[in-house]
Amino acid sequence: MSVRELVVLGTASQVPTRHRNHNGYLLRWDAEGLLFDPGEGTQRQMLRAGVAAHDINRILVTHFHGDHSLGLAGVIQRVNLDRVPHPVTAHYPASGQRFFERLRYATAYRETVQLATAPVAGESGVLAVTPAYTLDAHRLSHPVESYGYRLTEPGGRRMLPALLAEHGIAGPDVGRLQREGTLNGVSLEQVSEARPGQRFAFVMDTRLCDGVYALAQGCDMLVIESTFLDADEQLATDHGHLTAGQAARVARDAGVRHLVLTHFSQRYSDPEEFRRQARAAGFEGELTIAADLTRVPLPRRSG
Repeated sequence: MSVRELVVLGTASQVPTRHRNHNGYLLRWDAEGLLFDPGEGTQRQMLRAGVAAHDINRILVTHFHGDHSLGLAGVIQRVNLDRVPHPVTAHYPASGQRFFERLRYATAYRETVQLATAPVAGESGVLAVTPAYTLDAHRLSHPVESYGYRLTEPGGRRMLPALLAEHGIAGPDVGRLQREGTLNGVSLEQVSEARPGQRFAFVMDTRLCDGVYALAQGCDMLVIESTFLDADEQLATDHGHLTAGQAARVARDAGVRHLVLTHFSQRYSDPEEFRRQARAAGFEGELTIAADLTRVPLPRRSG
């Protein structure tokens, strides 16, 4: 059975707290697992969350600040220690190649797994196309080079039972029509409607910029940083971050269905204030204020 959910491993920003580990997020997308921004302590958080090294097919790093990448060393070594049987691909800013290499070979270990590297460069681009999704990246605005990532499922078609019955198509013939496109003079389009694929975006450290809006557009789930509350908007801009209200307005304007706010500064003690500010900004969809070790299912397909 396919599962699509976000497993939250850590939600702190630069400084972890007693209740928030450095960043870490595993997206389960059917048979694949995509690990985003493994900060320090990610390997232990995986254990606590029931995530195994075998679950990881891709590792995606938005940028090379420590709270988003210091866990790479442990995760890569664990993938090799556990002899993960499939190749693993790592995506990260090409400008940070030296940091990736230092983390990959931080200490001695035996390499047993094929770890492919696919660095990201330029303003935007497609990184991978699979039967389950297209993965692309967009440049963000932060003091160091940073990218956000987006998965887009191919569109499909939803069969309409009333029209199938009207044309006398039932049982195994439904599957045959889906495979072949026509059956006894009836086309697939006559008995079905277009079904958009699901979309997921991951946006970390950034100011407002074109890349943020491009990534968020039409997403079923948007995971996005909201390091600061709105009263500290100037501080957010100065340091290349977003506030809760800014993130929520992006989600509102982009038609996001489920907004997940995360990457919270240690200066704030009440996480519910992020919820209040997101609602005050006019976002009316499903809203999650991320907490460590929680699981957030993707919404059902729209339409």
